Amino acid sequence: MDVSIELPQGSWWDWDVVSCNAGELRLGAGLDLAYHHGLELVFQDPVLVQCPTAFQDPVFRVPRPDEVLAVTRQFGEEPQLLVVFEADAGGAEPVTSLIAAGSVEVVQGTVFRYWRGDLEPGQRLAPWVRPPDQQ
Repeated sequence: MDVSIELPQGSWWDWDVVSCNAGELRLGAGLDLAYHHGLELVFQDPVLVQCPTAFQDPVFRVPRPDEVLAVTRQFGEEPQLLVVFEADAGGAEPVTSLIAAGSVEVVQGTVFRYWRGDLEPGQRLAPWVRPPDQQ
């Protein structure tokens, strides 16, 4: 259940929520998120998401017993997965974030945040990107 995520080598400074719905939370990371991101953490079946929509330089760690207990009390059972990290969200102190979910997958690959019709194999468009004639 406890997960301390190890990220692949890369410049994963900027982070934001790419998409969030009842079945999936997708966090994107890169050196600069203006045009693309190159890493995603994909959480399946999220039941608790306490994190800012944008943050920098997260430090993932194993959940403390009191954090596991608080989530367990809230939901009546221990979550399958509990990910905790501290990150800079623009305030005076780092913010603690908690994500309880069924599973998490680390996905690498370029995800463009603007329209491109000439994608190479392995490249994708962010979920909100539409062709110019469909905007």
